[in-house]
Amino acid sequence: MEREPPMTPEPMTVAVVQLTSTDDLAQNLEQIRRHTTAAARAGATFVSLPENATYLRWRPDDRAPMQPLEGPGATVVGELRALARELGIQLLVGSFPEQGPDADHYYNTSVLIDGAADGAPITARYRKLHLFDIDIAGSESQRESDTIARGDEVVVGQVRDVPIGLSICYDLRFPRLYQRLVDGGARIIAVPSAFTEFTGKDHWMVLLRARAIETQTFVVAAGQSGFHGGKRRSFGKSAIVDPWGIVLATAADGPGFALARLDFASQDRIRASLPCLQHRHPKV
Repeated sequence: MEREPPMTPEPMTVAVVQLTSTDDLAQNLEQIRRHTTAAARAGATFVSLPENATYLRWRPDDRAPMQPLEGPGATVVGELRALARELGIQLLVGSFPEQGPDADHYYNTSVLIDGAADGAPITARYRKLHLFDIDIAGSESQRESDTIARGDEVVVGQVRDVPIGLSICYDLRFPRLYQRLVDGGARIIAVPSAFTEFTGKDHWMVLLRARAIETQTFVVAAGQSGFHGGKRRSFGKSAIVDPWGIVLATAADGPGFALARLDFASQDRIRASLPCLQHRHPKV
């Protein structure tokens, strides 16, 4: 008996919230609430926050305020679950310092929350796979592996009835991950980020469009923007890109949001007319 082809999902309005997070947790949460609420009032039913949304360390020796995702100590994620429930939206916390395997390391974790369901449950969790250990002459040096534990799972969650592949920032440079996500059924891929100003000006939009084109998915990329303290500056230009590589929306400089409508019937037409996902050689 032949299997029925999957139904095309209804269009979805999504938003990327752009922040200038710092090490001030209370201020970050206030900024998240303000811009997420504005995006929901503008019609977004799915909102993505950037990487390091709740806490961005700019002093190398500072310790991230690690918390579990659930239970009595999960006050930060608990507050964001309450916000998603209040607004009735799906909310992706781009990343949060999840309590790690030891006292010195945390997981850089994306948290997908369904605020339209009873209890605003966490429906997916993704721990960043690729850690940003770089030393660019005359610019920025970072060693995420000194304080962050690497994840080990490729994750495809659900936003409403639409599969969404989860990734974070530096993952964007590793295209095999995105092929794994689309093989897992992803129609949307999220790339919450804190791309550096130095690399972002040349690489950010090129990489987002490349990942969208090669996977024929919508890429939803919320980013950090501006000056965070010390030498930390982020590029911004949060964007939503369609499966043809067209940029549907880009955030202005500074905190705010960008909004776009995802047309999955259009995605199906692109995949049918240029079926490159079916043309991959089995040995590649």
